[in-house]
Amino acid sequence: MKKKSNQIKLGDALDELMDTYKLNVKMNEVRIYEAWDNALGPAIAKHTVSKQLIEGRLLIRLDSAALRNELAYAKSKLIKTLNEKVGTEMVKEIMFV
Repeated sequence: MKKKSNQIKLGDALDELMDTYKLNVKMNEVRIYEAWDNALGPAIAKHTVSKQLIEGRLLIRLDSAALRNELAYAKSKLIKTLNEKVGTEMVKEIMFV
């Protein structure tokens, strides 16, 4: 009996599904949030009130003005680190609010 030609590998089907429903973007967004906590450690993660990624702009709300000021000097390094952890350029800018 001959195999049907419309059969594809499960991994390929899942990749197509993720692309079709744009789930890769959401998965990478979650990875960015996790990378923020991991890269900066528990002390800064504790002061991070919220994280939101909108069109390449990572909005970080901190409960400490001094910490906000300190991290503002390291924006370019943070962007590079976060993008490396995800494996794609998701973050183009970081804004502390």
